[in-house]
Amino acid sequence: MHEAKAGDCGSSLANCSSSDHTLTGHSGKVLAAKFLGDPNKVATGSHDRTLKIWDLRSKACIETKFAGSCCNDLVISDSAGTTIISGHFDKKIRCWDTRTSDSNKREILVQGKVTSLDMGREGNTVLACIRDESLRVIDLRVNQIVSTYKAEGFKVGCDWTRAVYSSNGDFVTAGSSDGNIYVWNTSSELLHAVLKYHQKPQIGTAIGQPIKIRS
Repeated sequence: MHEAKAGDCGSSLANCSSSDHTLTGHSGKVLAAKFLGDPNKVATGSHDRTLKIWDLRSKACIETKFAGSCCNDLVISDSAGTTIISGHFDKKIRCWDTRTSDSNKREILVQGKVTSLDMGREGNTVLACIRDESLRVIDLRVNQIVSTYKAEGFKVGCDWTRAVYSSNGDFVTAGSSDGNIYVWNTSSELLHAVLKYHQKPQIGTAIGQPIKIRS
């Protein structure tokens, strides 16, 4: 089993049955790494303003896509790995076709720096954490924001704050700079609960299934 990891200026691949491998080529911090459907291909996003696709068999970069802005996170929209979606400092979400070698992409403008992305269950939407103190859902079929989640007290604490869907898609959640975890209902877009368990700003969260919370 392999796990892709982000690092300082390179990406590492942890193999449970052998030693780790390091992929070197980025000139800035690497904050995102995802498999591209094929277990021998990995996509990475970096603060050097590029995305790279790697062949794990040769341990070499086989393609570089030039975004023009620091990449904080990326996701793969389908099991075949045909589309990479990346979130950037310049308030844009970019969609890349991995079947072409050029850097042509679709761009979706949002209201602040994009700190994280998480794909919806059906692959048509992506959840973005934005530094305007909100989470937003973008419908990739129309390139538009279709849902917004905000709450009094919720503040995105840093450029790497992560937001995620629950496993059934009924909730979204993110950590706040006040140390609390905020959970919203995706049907009503209303705040469902605030979990007050931490003293320091929260960067990453995850929701299992089922979820039963009383606010």
